[in-house]
Amino acid sequence: MAGNKGFIPPYVLQNVAHSGAADITTRDAAAGTLRTQEKIAAGATSTPEVSKSEVISITPLLKRLWPSPSNQSVSASEIAFALSHIFTNSLSPVQTGALLTALHFTGEDRKPAVLSACAAEMRGASTVPDATLLRECVAKNGAKLKRGGYRGGLCDIVGTGGDSHNTYNVSTTSSIIASAYLLLAKHGNRASTSASGSADLLTSPVARPRPAVLTATTPSTITAVYEKTNYAFLFAPVFHPGMAYVAPVRKELGWRTIFNLLGPLSNPIESTGTLEARMIGVARRDVGPAFAEALALGGATKALVVCGDEELDEISCAGLTHCWAVQPIADDEVADGDDEERQRTTTTYFALQPSDFGLPAHPLSEVHPGGTPTQNAEILMNFLDGKIADDDPVLHFVLMNTAALLVIAGVCDEDEAETIKETGPGGFRWKEGVRLARLAIKDGRAKEMWAAFANVTNELSGQ
Repeated sequence: MAGNKGFIPPYVLQNVAHSGAADITTRDAAAGTLRTQEKIAAGATSTPEVSKSEVISITPLLKRLWPSPSNQSVSASEIAFALSHIFTNSLSPVQTGALLTALHFTGEDRKPAVLSACAAEMRGASTVPDATLLRECVAKNGAKLKRGGYRGGLCDIVGTGGDSHNTYNVSTTSSIIASAYLLLAKHGNRASTSASGSADLLTSPVARPRPAVLTATTPSTITAVYEKTNYAFLFAPVFHPGMAYVAPVRKELGWRTIFNLLGPLSNPIESTGTLEARMIGVARRDVGPAFAEALALGGATKALVVCGDEELDEISCAGLTHCWAVQPIADDEVADGDDEERQRTTTTYFALQPSDFGLPAHPLSEVHPGGTPTQNAEILMNFLDGKIADDDPVLHFVLMNTAALLVIAGVCDEDEAETIKETGPGGFRWKEGVRLARLAIKDGRAKEMWAAFANVTNELSGQ
């Protein structure tokens, strides 16, 4: 937590006060964790091994969390600090499971302040590129892409998963198409709750010209990737090695935990100041406002949170989609006396329909093609080759979501002779986003970006 490196929460101090001789070990463990965080902030690229003597206890905090954390005044910073010990293997599996369970069943893991603070800790424990080098790289390559309100920064499109609809890999396909106009830092992983995850799709044997080597994009090679293409896939296990410690616990718990929500909020490049815009799909409407607020608390100024009315973590091609847009407030709209350090943003709610994109609605049953990574990868290749019919339901599904990312990034604000200037909900040019997305497929730029990414990752891996 920035500016809080010396903070030791009450649960640690209580251990010191009540645990006798073992207290020294506990306190030293807490200090060791802080030192580890400082090393990571200084550029460490791996999570160090932690000995069993450094494992700490958070029992006092757990007792305050259950059954009513609000009555015990448990703060978001305390929860985040406790969670941070997971990334250095400083919590036992039992206490890790107890913490995740308490957060889940008390609803604390769906509160904006908790999400924001925990996401910050997760990013702080990630492996990150050299900020100066990445900023220089993005400034150089993004300058060629500046258009409308888009300044050339990195962008992401990701969903929480867990919506049980098992639709086609929309966000992954949209990220590739959008890279014709934006610098993409697509954060993703292998399948957790679906048949085909984003990483599974891109490494499928049928991917052309060849499967990508996702482990080749690392903090030290990411600038080399952007020298060849606008597209980069940030494979979660590479950038979040500390998550390996909690994986067995999550698997045994049998229900979704705060980590299912933190993934989309924890793009590792955010700390470098290069992440300009993002679109996040959530699988529950009630967490949409919380996500938008968490993004704003974390410093985001250009973000779109969406949830299909069917509890779908994408923009729905079947009907209504609930949207929360986080946008900067113009300087002249900020009230006198506002804290200069406060993030100046506003969040606007609106709803979208397929017709706002100039497209027909399709039931979700029509966008369940393939299912396996191989089948979905073949569909992706057909997209990029322009072999999908213009009226294909899956194409329309992808176009809507690609358009939304282009819209929130600001690309659609550019006025040209061909620009569709009609605005829809939220005051955005949704139909212009669809026009640009179609063009990226038709002129081959999306395919070019994907092929360059696949090739450069194979070269970097020595294959």
